[in-house]
This record gives sequence, structure tokens and C-alpha cells, in this order.
Amino acid sequence: MADNDLALMAHLLRRAGFGAARSELEEYAAKGYEAVVEELLNPEDSPPVEEDIIDRYYGGEAPTIWVGKWFYRMIGTKRPLVEKMALFWHHVLATGINKTEHLPSSGGQIELFQRIGMSDVRTVLLEVSKDPAMIYWLDNHENRKGEPNENYGRELLELFSMGVGNYTEDDIKNAARAFTGWTITQPIPLYPQGHFKSEFQFSQGDHDEGEKTFLGHTGNLNGDDIVDIVVKQPATANFLARHMYNFFVADEPQVPAWSVEPPQDQETIDTIVKAYMETDGDIVAMLRAMFNSDSFKNAQFKKVKNPTELVAGVLKLVGTYRFPEPGVVAFGAATTLMGQTLLNPPTVEGWHTGKEWIDGGTLNERINFAVNEIGDAGKPGIQDIINRLGAHGGSVSPEEFTDKALDLVGPLPVDDKTHAALMEYAESVGSLDFSSDEAREEATPRVIHMLQMIAATREFQFA
Repeated sequence: MADNDLALMAHLLRRAGFGAARSELEEYAAKGYEAVVEELLNPEDSPPVEEDIIDRYYGGEAPTIWVGKWFYRMIGTKRPLVEKMALFWHHVLATGINKTEHLPSSGGQIELFQRIGMSDVRTVLLEVSKDPAMIYWLDNHENRKGEPNENYGRELLELFSMGVGNYTEDDIKNAARAFTGWTITQPIPLYPQGHFKSEFQFSQGDHDEGEKTFLGHTGNLNGDDIVDIVVKQPATANFLARHMYNFFVADEPQVPAWSVEPPQDQETIDTIVKAYMETDGDIVAMLRAMFNSDSFKNAQFKKVKNPTELVAGVLKLVGTYRFPEPGVVAFGAATTLMGQTLLNPPTVEGWHTGKEWIDGGTLNERINFAVNEIGDAGKPGIQDIINRLGAHGGSVSPEEFTDKALDLVGPLPVDDKTHAALMEYAESVGSLDFSSDEAREEATPRVIHMLQMIAATREFQFA
């Protein structure tokens, strides 16, 4: 297969999933780009991760354990886009366990996104409006007739669907009135029974049955009506298309700037919007239009990896956690040190993305994590890279060593300065000899050091 075909497939799997080991990448590339896009968009055709295995090996009730289970799914799933879309909605429709303090609700919201994240925008917005974590996070359990709480109505319009400038304060007030009575059941206390779920509950006595006017529509509107009106707005199509572009294609300015700063690639966003409008917000149609666009294909390494993408991608590269083993619960702490605590976004706005993932402290954590994981020659993915480097059983020149290592890690293109630094190391250790087991053993630490140097490059931070 052509090198550019392999690079394009690697790009798709980084964006629509969390990367791929080389053997997995080659299997996908043999199917062809369009066929893999359809496979990703139709996850029901691939087997799910076995939930009983996860629960058997990773039992317990704690956020770190729950996040560890999610990492296990990200790494081992045959349905990578399902998990990537759950991460997308976790960012866009952000809620945090620091306020809910209730793991079944916070974790349950991610499970909700795993179930419906590739359905349609109406389903997503309606279901999240009934989600216990969201209701508690934005105080809709305190939203009652005569005493409306506007938090959810405001954020639904400002951050979850339409964006600033596309509605009025009166629209917010009437949206809040429409969602009065949308509340939750009180879960049984944690001690001594353990965790129990909270459920959506509609309190008829707390609901405002009065006439409301919202975005030009007047009547006895309820929350369902508000969502129906919102999803038909061109502003919603544009706002969510830009979110999708920012998450999957290339870094955009932060969300608060969107009302004054135009998109950098309006044409591609228009393509996603067109799919939205033609299908009433079908998410698969939007993703299909985006993944098949030339702009997406040409946007390789135009987006800074978020910490979850970095950690899961490194684990895919080194080939660990294909079956439950100790240690997976540590990866939530790893992303926290890099600036992203899963289940706990910093605000209702989600995380700031792009270059804001990187500062002196987080860059050190990112590099140290990758270097430490890659430094173990016994890991199956590292063994595979070493075997491929020495596949012909002879000598590998410094130039071949450098270029092939970059190819097997990515393929990862680097600039001239980075390439020169890697070549300097390769030339300092000379040609690698793979003619015998003893020679291979001597070459192994040199390969490891080269891979660690690649993981420490600027280019490795981009997806």
C-alpha cells in the first residue's frame, strides 16, 4: 500500500478514535478509506467490549476506577468512534462530579453519551435535559413554577446549542419556565448501602403551564417543545458544526470568541451544516460529511492532542491493556496532571483546547508519560516495532533507522530541525545490527532511546 494511504488511515484513526498499533493500522488501510469511515459510522456491526470482563477485573465504586474502565474501553474497543463521541459530548455538554458528588450520575452521563452520542441532535439534547447529572449540575431541580431557575435554560442556548447572539434574555426566561418541574429523584445515601442511581422525574405541580414565547413560537411550551424549536435553528447547526470541526479537524479559538471571531474554515463547517439541515441533525450524516471532506483529510497534525487522546494513543502504540491488568486506574490521574480530569470539566464551558493544553508543567507531564510507557522493551507494541526494524536480519543504517522509527510511530512527519536532531543520535550509535539474537539485544536500548526521543518531539503532541 502507498505510504500516503497509510498516513491518511492513521490520521482517521487518531481523530475518529485513539490511534492504532501498526498491525491494526495496516488491517484498516487494506480495507480502504471510505470503507473504514462507514465501518466507524456503523459501530453496531463490530463486537462491543465485554462488560462482564471489565466489571470482573475492575470492580469498585470510585471515580478513578470508573475512568480507568473508560480508558480500557478506549484502548480495546472495536467501536472507537463511540468512545470518541462520548468524549466529544462530555466536552460540549460538560458536567462535573465535583458538584454532583454522585458517581452513578456522572458516570451514567458518559454511558448515556456512549448509547446516543451518534444518534441525532434532538435525541442528545432531550436526553441530556433529563439527565440527573445535568439537572443537578445546572440546578434545574430547583426550577419551579413561580420561582424559575434560569441556569439550564441559559446554558442550553449559550453553550449547548445556539451560541451567544442568537437568542434574547426573554428566550432564556421562557425556556427556563418550560423546564420547570424537570427534576430528579433523591438517591439513597451512599452509606451504608453503596451507590444507587438517581432518576429523572417530572413534577407536575412544579411545572409552569402558562403561555410562553420562545424564538417566535408561542404556546403552553414545555421542555420537549424548547428542544424541538432549538434543533431546527440554523444557529444550532452552525454552532455544533463548529464544535465538531474544533474537536475532530483543527483547533479553533475558544468558544467565548465564536460570536466575534469567524471560523478559520467556513467551507468545511458549511459542509457539516448542510448535512445537519438535510437530515434534521443526524450525527452520523454530519460525521460522514466531515470525514470524507478534503479539509479533514488534509488536516493531519493540525490539532493538539488533548490529554485523553495522548494517553490512550500512547497505550495503543505500546500495545498494553488489551486484556484487564493492574494499573489502568492510574491513567485518570495522568490526564489530570496534564490538565484534563475526566468526569470533572472545570466549568460548564468544558475544557479550553488547542494550544491551551500546553504549558511548561503540562508539557513535562505529557512527555514524561510517553517516554516512560515507551521505555519498556517488553511491551508488545515496542517489541513489534523492534521486530519490524530488524525484519531483514541485517544492518540498518542511521538514516534508515531514523526514518523507519518515525514511520512506525506514526507515520509522523517532522520538520528539518527535528529530523536533524534524531539523525544526530542515530549517527552517534552507528548502524544497527540485527543479524543475531545477541546483536538484536544490543540494538534494543538504542531503538528504545530513539522512540523516546520521538515521543519528546514537538510534532508528537499533535494529532
